[in-house]
Amino acid sequence: MPKLERPSIPGRTISVADKGAVGDGVVLNTAVFAEAIGELAENGGGTLTVPAGIYLTGPITLRSNICLNLEKGAVLSFSTDPADYPVIDTNFEGLDVRRCTSPINASGAHDIAITGEGIIDGNGDAWREVKRRKVGDDQWKMVMKRGGVLSDDGKVWFPDEGYKAARATAGTLNKPSDDLDESEIITFLRPVMVSFRECENVLLEGVTFLNSPCWNIHPLWCKNLIVKDIIVRNPHYSTNGDGIDIDACENVILTGSTFDVGDDAICIKSGKDEDGRRHARVCRNLVIDGCTVYHGHGGFVVGSEMSGGVENIAVRNCTFLGTDVGLRFKSTRGRGGEVKNILCENIRMKDIVTYAVIFNLYYAGVAATEMSQGGLVEEVKADETTPDFHDITIRGIKCAGAAQAVYLNGLPELPLRNISISDSDFAAEKGVEMHNSVDITIDGVKVNGKEV
Repeated sequence: MPKLERPSIPGRTISVADKGAVGDGVVLNTAVFAEAIGELAENGGGTLTVPAGIYLTGPITLRSNICLNLEKGAVLSFSTDPADYPVIDTNFEGLDVRRCTSPINASGAHDIAITGEGIIDGNGDAWREVKRRKVGDDQWKMVMKRGGVLSDDGKVWFPDEGYKAARATAGTLNKPSDDLDESEIITFLRPVMVSFRECENVLLEGVTFLNSPCWNIHPLWCKNLIVKDIIVRNPHYSTNGDGIDIDACENVILTGSTFDVGDDAICIKSGKDEDGRRHARVCRNLVIDGCTVYHGHGGFVVGSEMSGGVENIAVRNCTFLGTDVGLRFKSTRGRGGEVKNILCENIRMKDIVTYAVIFNLYYAGVAATEMSQGGLVEEVKADETTPDFHDITIRGIKCAGAAQAVYLNGLPELPLRNISISDSDFAAEKGVEMHNSVDITIDGVKVNGKEV
């Protein structure tokens, strides 16, 4: 992994206020942001500053050699009108799909940055479905006041009938039937909030990202990415409310950042099934250090979309407080892909709802709190669609409370192998459980004070 440098941004600066932006949270400033970025791009780049205020806007497209700097007190508040977000060809959950344009986006750009002390608010409540079981009575009443429609059994709220119809056809793919009119199901095609696709030399620093329509931050097929001292927040009930999904990227440093989200917090991906294997983009060379995760389905997660492969990752000095799972590795038959050369060390965990450490290759697309441990037992022949997890080292774990310390659940046709867990202490209701796993090393591991 090369030494990563900050993006090259020229010294030129433009303020959106000087271009006529109004920070009252009411006036739509989409055209002002586009004009200012266009002017910077025409002159070789520079920094677009956003002073204190609340700036309502539609999508913002970053271009090469441009930094978006949010000063203290600045809030970017994204429009809740789906018509402001044209449907485009993109990639989501590892599949080539059609989705709405992301509120902040860039494609094929180099040397781009989002910095400062401000806040980026995706107003995602207008887009997402809400499951009744995930919210209390008062929150459910607030959701119902928005209008929308309920599922036939009354257990899920949808923004409109189009979303409900699309959801009924999408299954676990999150991809609706091609027979449906995009204009009528546009809320279902909700975007990730920050989408950087095939970009190089990217920096995210200092900013707070919150309330995204779907995933919060999604770098896809990017190279040389620095993420430093950011805060990522989504409501605990937010469907697909991931923190950051580092998807088939190379050379990434993520440090000093905090996550409190509705789905997986720090997630590593590389495409899904046939689409992922066809793109064949490996996610490799990542350092994740000194991050904190509060609510989330998983603190650090690999998968389940990992068909292009994941390799060479170090996760160090992180703290997970109250996540559903601590270290979460997941995949299933049909994915293919190889996950290898991963080190997780010096991780502190407290009040983990289910597993401190889990490898589950029978992942069924649900949170670990809902997962059946029964799994499938039939044996099939290993081929290109079989996920392969091996050569993974976990050490120095301190876990103060979990339902289970370690759960390894591989596939009979290609077991988990060369997994090492050492020098770790777990306080947990259950200890270590392994299925379809070979060459597993457990050394210096204690559960409730007793050596495993």
